[in-house]
Amino acid sequence: MHRRALAPLWLARPSRFADVQPRGGRIGMALLALLLLATLLVFASPAPPAASGDPAKRADDQADVVLYETIVDNVRAGRNYYLAAADAQRAGHYPLKPFVTMRLPTLARIQAALPPVAVRTLLYLLCAAVMVAWWARLSTALSRAPPRLIALALLAGGMMAFVQADLAPFHEIWAGLLIALSLGVWRPGRWLPAVAFGLAAALIRETAGLYLVLMGGIALLEGRRRETAAWAVAAAILAVALLLHAHAVAAVVRPLDAASPGWAGQLGFGFFVRTMALSTALAIAPLWLAAPLFGLSLFGWLAWCDALGIRVLALLIAYGIVLALFGRLDTFYWGLLVAPLSLVGIAFAIDGVRDLLGAALDTRRITVTRLVR
Repeated sequence: MHRRALAPLWLARPSRFADVQPRGGRIGMALLALLLLATLLVFASPAPPAASGDPAKRADDQADVVLYETIVDNVRAGRNYYLAAADAQRAGHYPLKPFVTMRLPTLARIQAALPPVAVRTLLYLLCAAVMVAWWARLSTALSRAPPRLIALALLAGGMMAFVQADLAPFHEIWAGLLIALSLGVWRPGRWLPAVAFGLAAALIRETAGLYLVLMGGIALLEGRRRETAAWAVAAAILAVALLLHAHAVAAVVRPLDAASPGWAGQLGFGFFVRTMALSTALAIAPLWLAAPLFGLSLFGWLAWCDALGIRVLALLIAYGIVLALFGRLDTFYWGLLVAPLSLVGIAFAIDGVRDLLGAALDTRRITVTRLVR
């Protein structure tokens, strides 16, 4: 007997699993349980050194932020960005090889051209823009106001680190917000603003280039040729910027400058989960609860039957692979690129879990009785 699709609880439209059959429901619940158990690998992953919380030790707790602040101050004083960055990285015993160890000059030059109060205001305005864009998107995804408010609270929980003004020199803060805004304004057939914001993110932090490739690849698979071309052009602009950046870095690097130890951390899926817990409001929850909640959010993005849900899920998976394979303990902040949207999927998971569980527990059978007269 074909099982009838269940009416949605929170979602405006039935979840991806609304009409799944009993066998599929049991398989789905088993896979979900496996995912939630896999998130507990977080206990087998190493943890980055904890910050002391002592203001007097800020130079140690936020060494990277202090480095970027120093570079911005020197550029504001009139120094060439590349000379200022090279000197600051040498003084802080940071590597200068390969060229990607030095950030693109975009953010430092913008911040150097603005007074600090304007930088903070711009950061808060960008956070507000992300909230507004996703409120509009959630209004069509969730049927009633209470679920929308819960989803918005989850979005705010993912942005907990992004409203800290002292982190404004950190490149991942801006790039992560711009990626979230890009996804929030993306619509089928209305992709130009999304491409523009995605390119802005990548020109601030080149690791956001993976987002450009991912969005272009999905558009290609869906047969959206014009959108695919737009993402390809954005990726090409980033490639040219990186070539120019590499040339400029080579002009200031000295033979004895330190080289990076590499990015083959291979810390595994548990490190990705730990990174997302540290980067969001899950940091205030015990790890045994935070880890499965993040796994539930991943499932929720899959359960939302929408092209945008697939894109966000693909983004989280892609950066999860990058962190699992190439992340080091001192590069856990890569997770900030995807942190803003990392918890919103919990709101979509409610319908998905209900649908899978209902299918798995459906034991109805058809009995055919032959009547003889």
